[in-house]
Amino acid sequence: MWFTQDQRLDDNPALRLAAEADEMLCVFVVEQGWFQSRRYQYPQMGPHRWVFLQLSLSELNQRLQLHGQRLLVVYGQAEVEIGRLVERYDINRVVRARSPGTDELRQWRWLESQFPETEWCQADAATLFEDDQVAGLSRSWPMSFSAFRRLAERWVVPAVTAMPQLPNTITQQISQLTLPDWLPNARASHSMFDGGESEALRHLDCYLASDYPQTYKRDRNAIDDWDSSSKMSPWLNAGNLSARRLKQKLDEYDQQHGASDGTHWLFVELLWREYFQWLAQSIGTKLFHFQGLSEHKPLTSFYSDRFRNWREGNTPWAIVNACMRQLKETGYLSNRGRQIAASALVNELALDWRYGAAWFEYCLVDYDVASNWGNWQYIAGVGTDSRGGRHFNIDKQTELFDADGSFRARWAADAEPQPLDTLDPTGWPIAYR
Repeated sequence: MWFTQDQRLDDNPALRLAAEADEMLCVFVVEQGWFQSRRYQYPQMGPHRWVFLQLSLSELNQRLQLHGQRLLVVYGQAEVEIGRLVERYDINRVVRARSPGTDELRQWRWLESQFPETEWCQADAATLFEDDQVAGLSRSWPMSFSAFRRLAERWVVPAVTAMPQLPNTITQQISQLTLPDWLPNARASHSMFDGGESEALRHLDCYLASDYPQTYKRDRNAIDDWDSSSKMSPWLNAGNLSARRLKQKLDEYDQQHGASDGTHWLFVELLWREYFQWLAQSIGTKLFHFQGLSEHKPLTSFYSDRFRNWREGNTPWAIVNACMRQLKETGYLSNRGRQIAASALVNELALDWRYGAAWFEYCLVDYDVASNWGNWQYIAGVGTDSRGGRHFNIDKQTELFDADGSFRARWAADAEPQPLDTLDPTGWPIAYR
């Protein structure tokens, strides 16, 4: 059982499939490439998500041990490490959750080609729907969210599944692995979220014990309020909680309290997430292309000075600065805050949207490849929306969502308004009087 973005025992179709064997090896691969700078200057994983992941894996191991199993965490390149385990233990079947990521698909296909005698199985453990439900849309992609939603709202969400009886482990002879020197030190994180299945279920129970689900549609755009949204995304995207379990709990909430616009809109948000998962699988590497799905490339350039100021929260706009400082400090930013910050980078600063997407990937504790890069394409106007990109008026957004200035005071009180540029195109300082 190759755990990836399904770090849980509850409602895990991949685990259920793997547990059909007489013996089972549970493994998670921490990849060296996550912590190396890539084409947009930053590693894929920053400190907030790394701390969250360590907590998640620790609890997953504890839960497995209660059922006679254990989690083997290995370090390196996934295709290399999984290949070594297949050879060492003569593994006849490898199971994992289906992923929309192109890197993950490349690794999977390489392993299939290198070990043709091994059965390679994927299960839909990270989505609401299953592949065969969406397969009929293969010729319709890329479609808009509205078109997808009209179809998906009529589909039946597969029932959640109980945790299976786990077979014996085959890892008794594996000694404690030495941590590699490339692994980042575990740093204190100011994140508001702790990883793990227990924390996910606790948070879900607390949220559904309140009236907040009923007012979600009205309050969801608040820029800095803990109770205005469900805050389930870190656990959903790590797989500590399944989307199907969340949908089941929302249905039970409606049965107890009556259906409302709020709970229906929470389901719509799940459909947004679902849409990006299947869209990413459909378009492959176009998810990361500069022009995305558009016929034309965006009219942008790259000013390193502007990007650095945006990244550090030193732009001419206080609300953008507050968003960027909160993101860097906590690893989290509200959906409205993400839209404001992304729009500023694309429209006011005229920068390459991919650098913003990569910075969010590094910072976010709830990063998901499909949702992050899909939403950035949406803002930049290179996604599926025929209306083009989104330009949020910064003054209007400030008035609507931070009229009393509390968000700016909390996160950017010491930030003096900065000029748009401090260097000219040749790199010489610009003098301001």
